[in-house]
Amino acid sequence: MSEQPEKDDRTEEPTQRKLEQAIEKGDVARSQEIGTFFVLCGLTLALLVAAGWSARDALFSLRGFLMNAHQVPPSGDAYFNVASKGVMTGFMALALPFGFILCAALAGALIQHRPVWTLQPMTPKFDRISPLAGAKRIFGKEAWVNFVKGLAKIALIGVVVTMTLWNEHDRLESFALMSPGALMPAALSLTIKLMASVLALFAVIAIGDFVWQRFSWHQRQRMTRQELKDEFKNSEGNPEVKARLRQIRAQSARKRMMAAVPKATVIITNPTHFAVALQYEPGMGAPLCLAKGVDAIALKMREVAGEHRVPIVENPPLARALYATVEIDEEIPVEHYQAVAEVIGYVLRLKRRRA
Repeated sequence: MSEQPEKDDRTEEPTQRKLEQAIEKGDVARSQEIGTFFVLCGLTLALLVAAGWSARDALFSLRGFLMNAHQVPPSGDAYFNVASKGVMTGFMALALPFGFILCAALAGALIQHRPVWTLQPMTPKFDRISPLAGAKRIFGKEAWVNFVKGLAKIALIGVVVTMTLWNEHDRLESFALMSPGALMPAALSLTIKLMASVLALFAVIAIGDFVWQRFSWHQRQRMTRQELKDEFKNSEGNPEVKARLRQIRAQSARKRMMAAVPKATVIITNPTHFAVALQYEPGMGAPLCLAKGVDAIALKMREVAGEHRVPIVENPPLARALYATVEIDEEIPVEHYQAVAEVIGYVLRLKRRRA
């Protein structure tokens, strides 16, 4: 029985990590129609660039052989030399066209996805030899889609080829009256025109198939809720992820503290190392700690307090004691009531004098 979850359970969108793992295993979105389109482009380019040269070279070599065939001695070595030259001539004539086609095939593969080096696709799997899994692949949804797509493609290509040849039927009739020298360029011209029509059709087919393959691949990577929870737990256990989360939380806490400093009644500092922002309003049971920090954070708190005209009182022992005993958004401990009351009283009297 397969341990893979049913497709109906895959209701969650895949995470970035899930997509990366699929790519690492060699499971990428790939369209065969894109490859076919690029191969046809390479073939058409080969016909345009190399067909004439290859045909002339092969014709020249064949003409030379036929004109001097009577001079070939009837021996095994001579026959071997003639065959070797014929093979080399054919290889030279076909090398450039095949080079165009090979480069086009590689471009069709690279344009869809970067190279992925993995042995995962060759790893033996039970579902590859399972008759049930094989039946699902043969009669499944994807197989039917490929079958219908193949029929539609054959029908469309047939229509395009038929229409192209029908428009050239007068020209086709004249081929029977042409000399061999004029027939080859005319046939090449018609072939290129036919290839251009097929390429225009394949461009549309390739784009549509690529979009479908990307959609199907993304659907295959969908996750169950349990897989999503497990991945989140595994990510949480990663030290790098934890460090990043701590950094984000610390940055968020600093932003909240700096936003609360302008609301403070007084900032108690140890001139350069410690700073504690306290708030007190009539009706409060005890002063509340809005923010606290050391070194760079303490300096930043002093700057924000100066910008918003929050009183700053230097009291090193009290600043150190408050920093060590009180947490943010908590009231100060009872043992510091007297000292803090004196500081806040001083600040209130100073405000009244200024008023």
